[in-house]
Amino acid sequence: MSEEATKRSLTSALMVKPKADDRKSSPAPPSTVAPPGKRVIIKSADMKDDMQKEAVDIAIAAFEKHSVEKDVAEHIKKEFDKKHGPTWHCIVGRNFGSYVTHETNHFVYFYLEQKAVLLFKSG
Repeated sequence: MSEEATKRSLTSALMVKPKADDRKSSPAPPSTVAPPGKRVIIKSADMKDDMQKEAVDIAIAAFEKHSVEKDVAEHIKKEFDKKHGPTWHCIVGRNFGSYVTHETNHFVYFYLEQKAVLLFKSG
């Protein structure tokens, strides 16, 4: 085997494929009703059920109106600022990590189809 072929085989041998996706979980609890045709999975929440449903509904509207994740996050944040007072924060995307501090009863992290939405109040 040539030196170049050896390097290629070593490189591919060292590549590790990720195991099962940790974002998979059971469907949203019955209190959070997913709209027809939309898959919603609540991953973590410290928020009352009615406010969670409102967050999902606003997120659906934001995704229908905007195609850029930043604009979706802005839409959700501004709606919650208007309806529930400042200071809300929203992160939207397919791949991000986070570690946040939030006010009690003001945090939700959910998936809407393939996009994650992190919404919380702090400040």
